Amino acid sequence: MNLQLPYCFCFFLLLQLPFSTNGQAYKNVSLGSYLTAAAAIGDLPWTSPSGEFAFGFQQVGDAGYLLAIWFNKIPERTIVWSANRNNLAQRGSTVQLTADGQLVLNDRSGTRIRNTANLGGSGAAYGAMLDTGNFVLAGQAGDTLWQSFDEPTDTLLPTQNLNSGGELIAPYLEKNYSDGRFKLILQDDGNLVMYTIANPLTTSNAYWATGSSLGSGNMFIQRLLPVAKGGL
Repeated sequence: MNLQLPYCFCFFLLLQLPFSTNGQAYKNVSLGSYLTAAAAIGDLPWTSPSGEFAFGFQQVGDAGYLLAIWFNKIPERTIVWSANRNNLAQRGSTVQLTADGQLVLNDRSGTRIRNTANLGGSGAAYGAMLDTGNFVLAGQAGDTLWQSFDEPTDTLLPTQNLNSGGELIAPYLEKNYSDGRFKLILQDDGNLVMYTIANPLTTSNAYWATGSSLGSGNMFIQRLLPVAKGGL
């Protein structure tokens, strides 16, 4: 018998894996570069120098396309970050690093869906997918203007922090990446708190906390996973 089981998430302590952000080689994404969401084999994703990570569109069943970062050398292509989990792009949509240095997601008619990266008035000189799994937009001097590591979805990778006020939200189901029923927040007071979310009302209730207090303001979590709870 198949039963629809409730989903929750669990998190794991960070493993000290051999990743480094210092002196890492860049594989630049130049201004004007773009990717198109298409069912057929088309645009190749923007990959890190080693090919370990990729940035681009992943098709989610018949629902649409997720603009995401994933592990690129394993068959599962496990997603570690996404930009539009609650609003999938349709076939023909594009993501572009524009001539003025903005990373934008457009639908197939060319209408802007969202600015994927909020750069304010600054424009990037180039983008890069790093071997840490971090996608960055950098200025002319190489300074980081925006990075995906600052806006995690349900995963933290080695070298990535969950900063004060940051949150991780579990996916709704294993193959439904929209916001699910569980959220983990590092509050401004330093307490790491897990909440349940009463969809579709989006009200939340705390049910677990570390009880930690103000410190460095950073926590290290590896991944929030939707795991089936219950039995037949």
